[in-house]
Amino acid sequence: MTRAVPLLVQLLRDPTRAASLTLADWDLLLRQGAAARVEASLHGLLDEHGMAGTIPAAARRHLDWAGVHAERHARAVRFEVAQIGAALAATGVPLLLLKGGAYAMAQLPAGRGRLFSDIDILVPKERLAEVEAALMLHGWATVAQDAYDQRYYRTWMHELPPMKHARRASVIDVHHAILPETARLRPDPAKLRAAAVSVPAQAGCAPLQVLAPADMVLHSAVHLFYDGEFDHGLRDLLDLHRLLTRFGATPGFWDLLAARAAELELGRPLFYALRYCARLLHTAVPAATDAAVRAAGPGAPLLALMDALFLRALLPRHRSCADRFSAGARFLLYIRGNWLRMPPILLTRHLFHKAFISPSKY
Repeated sequence: MTRAVPLLVQLLRDPTRAASLTLADWDLLLRQGAAARVEASLHGLLDEHGMAGTIPAAARRHLDWAGVHAERHARAVRFEVAQIGAALAATGVPLLLLKGGAYAMAQLPAGRGRLFSDIDILVPKERLAEVEAALMLHGWATVAQDAYDQRYYRTWMHELPPMKHARRASVIDVHHAILPETARLRPDPAKLRAAAVSVPAQAGCAPLQVLAPADMVLHSAVHLFYDGEFDHGLRDLLDLHRLLTRFGATPGFWDLLAARAAELELGRPLFYALRYCARLLHTAVPAATDAAVRAAGPGAPLLALMDALFLRALLPRHRSCADRFSAGARFLLYIRGNWLRMPPILLTRHLFHKAFISPSKY
């Protein structure tokens, strides 16, 4: 039996549907949007398509407030990026932003209304100590105080423990790669840094960079499909949809994307990204690109299982979008995410430690 498409997904596919919604529909839509954390994105999307006049007053007030919140968030991000840039200026390490911070500072459509809790940066592994020291001098300090967590991050992970500012409480994730060193996939971070592109920086800051378009898409795909948490899966899928739509208009992008995925050994996450963007959000993917990445996908039995899992986990965590298998799908994908990131012995040890010895989560 075919499952009903959630109202939020229908509207993300076709914003003009807003004109036909009832008040009850709007109530449900806003609840689904809040669960997916895309209310501000929805506000911008409806404005872009000229649908503002079709929205009932009560729903419009709610969306307008989400838009105001997003504008404040964007100003705060610009300020924090300037502070991070100032902290790194003396080191000479370029400030290479990832994910939400990159979308915002590069003024990409994916950054409009995009809310996030921390700013991610990518630096060379051999400069980690220097970068950490510079950030500490400017008020940031790691929040993982447990000795196990410190060792876990510094020995096995692709990033330092999260660093939180003492006064402003802003959080930075300092990455030296996009996947843990224990993961099965090991895309070379030097290749990502070498292809990075510059964006305008504020006065007094270190040079500001973001990943190249194809690499930005691949990192977004890795972040979504090789992680184990899907609380905001639809928001992250919307990021991919917006990136693909924006960059896909550039001649040669799609061929470059498939070739870059093969070069970085990221064909499988790209396969999932294109498949579920197309199936859930109707992203236009050229047939040639789809064919080029198909070989990196799983076999038919495994793909049927992954469809059953991802097509549930990527929906908003709202009861109107769930069925009796949704919680199980998210749990299995959580196990899968950890399995992909750590070998069995380390995974067993880590899960045991976090469950029974140090259960608090930073």
